[in-house]
Amino acid sequence: MRRLALVGLLALALPGAAAAAAGGFAYGVAAGEIAPTSAVVWTRAPAAGKLRLEVSKSRSFAGMPLVRELVASPGHDLTVQAGVSALEPGTRYFYRFRQGVQRSEVGRFETAPPPEAAATVRFAVSGDADATPKKGAKRPFYNEYEVYARMAAEGNDFNINLGDTIYSDSGVAGNPPALKVAAKWAMYRQGLALPALRKLRAATGLYSHWDDHEFVNDFTLAEHGRAVYEAGAKAFTDYAPVSYSKRAGLYRTFRWGKHVELFFLDERSFRSAKASAGGACGTPGDLAPTAPAAVRAAFASLAASLANPVAQACLDRINDPARTMLGKRQYAAFAAAIKASSATFKVIVNEVPLLQFYALPYDRWEGYAAERTKLLELLRNVKNVVVLTTDTHANLIGEIRLTTLETPAPVGTGIWEVVTGPVATNTYSKEVDEALGGTPGVGDAITALFLKPEPPRGVGLACTATDVYSYSEVKVTATTLTVTPKDANGDRLTEKTGAPCGPLVVKAK
Repeated sequence: MRRLALVGLLALALPGAAAAAAGGFAYGVAAGEIAPTSAVVWTRAPAAGKLRLEVSKSRSFAGMPLVRELVASPGHDLTVQAGVSALEPGTRYFYRFRQGVQRSEVGRFETAPPPEAAATVRFAVSGDADATPKKGAKRPFYNEYEVYARMAAEGNDFNINLGDTIYSDSGVAGNPPALKVAAKWAMYRQGLALPALRKLRAATGLYSHWDDHEFVNDFTLAEHGRAVYEAGAKAFTDYAPVSYSKRAGLYRTFRWGKHVELFFLDERSFRSAKASAGGACGTPGDLAPTAPAAVRAAFASLAASLANPVAQACLDRINDPARTMLGKRQYAAFAAAIKASSATFKVIVNEVPLLQFYALPYDRWEGYAAERTKLLELLRNVKNVVVLTTDTHANLIGEIRLTTLETPAPVGTGIWEVVTGPVATNTYSKEVDEALGGTPGVGDAITALFLKPEPPRGVGLACTATDVYSYSEVKVTATTLTVTPKDANGDRLTEKTGAPCGPLVVKAK
């Protein structure tokens, strides 16, 4: 019989109303941190006390399944996690939980193939999901997470839920921010009350990762404090099967056969305060402080503040080499790991865009300009790097450039980034409409007039679908990595003009 190594038991508060109404294991099951010989499985128990985990290669759990006893306690909202080890690489496993007469649904995951296996790998990625209802309503304000259901239907080897897995400070009117652990737990239960998310988590392995809204919008420790960070980290690690430590944060890597290695960057735990902190860039912050003067003048008719000069203190803060996104320890670990990787394709799972598009850069890599340049100089010497990102609530595909509009000609890196999503929140176009006076169509105009045209007229992105709920489907073979943006129906995305959005095809060098 194979060993089952328990690497942690998590749990918290009394069952919520949704659990009581549904009965049993109302919030489903999940498996994460999938490796060739291990995984972490999760559930939320119906009640405090003992429960049993069963893992088998048979869906019927015939023969002698692996069995271990766990304990659910109020300290983790009744959630439990167990690390399962000594598994066989490239093998499908089934798992379930029992407590008394109640039994969870059956979840499944497939272990990663060994590093020498020349396997084709398929996965999907999206993020930014807000299940908050309008005050007094029962249904979510945006949608019912249909994107997650389509990701589950792809039949992938694994999937990635990348950031803003709850919205602690939802923009849906009438809802106070969730700043304490118990309030955040309630938001995770709110999302898991939707069948689409439970389906995604049970269908196959799911790598979970945070961004800012697990804490608060545009979170940095320096600006928002350790109490907010610790509450967000506690609630997230209770509800997602992840490996987290105070030293490394959520930075980790996973190898999927010969051709894929995933690098998950933690861009919240160690970053410096934003350049706009303390009003250095004005209040609420210059809309495009790093855009060339000609670009600012061209768009001043849409945003009058762009006609004003940018404070030098703001530019100095953005370019300060002492400011960091990753922190010294994480940057060094990541740099060493990606340079040493023997995988054909190195996939960076990235919380905020590396692409350069100037508007409100403070929370993105553009707002940490010196470290961005340092990172890109490193990555341009590593073969076959691809960056997958969420956060912007839009689908954007483009080459990551060191500079785009600042010099007579763009300075490229040869590295491409795909920004995808959202699952359920305001889209980029609608956010721009609201930010610039609430006039419908302004966001679409900026997309067409600036994001799409080639330099020097615009930033020249290959795809700009900025008003659609979406995910990206990824397929990796020995020779190509293909990223296909799709909508909530599983159809390929198109821009507002009808032009296709992708796919991006990267050929191995």
